[in-house]
Amino acid sequence: MATTVLDVLKNKLEEDMSSALQFLGGGGAKDFAQYKEVTGMVRGLETCMNHVEDLSRNMGEYDE
Repeated sequence: MATTVLDVLKNKLEEDMSSALQFLGGGGAKDFAQYKEVTGMVRGLETCMNHVEDLSRNMGEYDE
């Protein structure tokens, strides 16, 4: 199957989320404010990934 723009976007979102989770898991947050900022970013990335997956699924249904 060919790589689509949505696949590339999903991979980038996954990379960013993995990086943020490694940062948190490694104790990278200096304080609670930074911890909240990074966890908020992870939540936002998850939301974006869900939207991309929904869009991809809807496009696949449309193509059929």
